[in-house]
Amino acid sequence: MSDPFAWLGDLVAYSLLGLSPNSAAGSALQFFVMDVTKIFALLVIIIYLMGLLRALVSPERVREFVRGRPDWQARGMAVGLGAVTPFCSCSSVPLFIGFVEAGIPLGVTFSFLIASPMINEVAAVLLIGILGWKLALLYLAAGLSVAWLGGIVMQRFKPERWVEDYVWRIQMGAVAAQRPDTSLRGRHRFAVAEVREILRRIWKWVLIGIGVGALFHGFVPTQWVVDNLGDGQWLAVPGAVLVGIPLYSNATGVIPVAEAMLGKGVAVGTVLALMMSIAALSVPEMLILRKVIRWPALALFATVLGVSFVLVGWTFNLMT
Repeated sequence: MSDPFAWLGDLVAYSLLGLSPNSAAGSALQFFVMDVTKIFALLVIIIYLMGLLRALVSPERVREFVRGRPDWQARGMAVGLGAVTPFCSCSSVPLFIGFVEAGIPLGVTFSFLIASPMINEVAAVLLIGILGWKLALLYLAAGLSVAWLGGIVMQRFKPERWVEDYVWRIQMGAVAAQRPDTSLRGRHRFAVAEVREILRRIWKWVLIGIGVGALFHGFVPTQWVVDNLGDGQWLAVPGAVLVGIPLYSNATGVIPVAEAMLGKGVAVGTVLALMMSIAALSVPEMLILRKVIRWPALALFATVLGVSFVLVGWTFNLMT
């Protein structure tokens, strides 16, 4: 078999444990072993390589890079930076505050906050390697569009009035940022630390995602998927968005679920809607944002994203 990861899954599930390839358990276990080895191998390589390049990028540098630009230019930079700088949730609050203090329109900040968890280069490479470049381009194009347009819609409602008062009072930059070590050895140390930190933060969500994908792959009948989630099932898209809200993962962790769903015949738009909902509209992410914006802004943010994801899903289901 040309795929060494699939070969390893076959070895564990069928040769070592003696499960039948035609059984639900055998198919699920083969999928789980194959995806665990494939995704974590790719993660280590990709995170390390991107860490070498990201050694000079920090939330503070992002803020300074966007400060003082025209609205359209700032939004484009914010979306682009959000796509290549997957800051963790704990970084989103000080970054949000920094953007507000720098005088950057809140709509631009929301564009960044939409793009950052939903799109990143690690997920893009994994999407290409596991699901193919066509779906990867569809996901990236949809994510960039939602981030750009979602920020514009948010800005129309003047969300600055819903920012918590303490945000305007906080003075950032009291502690001078340390000068980064830009030597090759310094970048290597930073890249290794990135691998450890990011894997420590996401490994359990990736395993959960692979486990859910494996169960779906092995135990959900193909005919049921075609009847309920296939082409022409308009309610499947908003249903996928609602299912994704209580879940917590990132674009990387949801990829194996998407892989299993596509393998069963779920429509592409439905899969894209689920991926976006899990990555950018989960309850934990909303609770983090609640620290800096009031409930009306949070409700508006969730509504804009939810409607956008449904429209993206319907559009791609019609196109494919």
